[in-house]
Amino acid sequence: MNFLEAVPAIRRIETNRDALFAIDVVGDVSPADAENLFGLLEAAYALHPRIDVLVRLTDEESVDWANISEKTIRQGLADALEHVVRCAAIGEPRWASFVGGLFPKALPFEFRHFDSDDEAAAWRWLGARPEG
Repeated sequence: MNFLEAVPAIRRIETNRDALFAIDVVGDVSPADAENLFGLLEAAYALHPRIDVLVRLTDEESVDWANISEKTIRQGLADALEHVVRCAAIGEPRWASFVGGLFPKALPFEFRHFDSDDEAAAWRWLGARPEG
């Protein structure tokens, strides 16, 4: 494995709001990246039972869903349905419709999609800004 393959595809974005979990998704998401994401979310839920989420999709991505444990996916979805208040997705990944199919049609949280060139509107909607 070369250095670039070892770089995590999911990276935290520091923000000015404690109850906002923001991430960049860059490149291919491996099962290890997904496990790490669910672990980071569990820690965020422990600190703040109700959170907002921002996902910035900055590159052509793929997700290796077949190799992610079904139990991990089920638990991650259940936790999101319990803890997430609002979710902003920025960008246009090819697999977004698949992810949307995992959640019930009537979400218990607000979800908005923003084009990459409208990222500032996503941050405004969540009342936050990136730091650093």
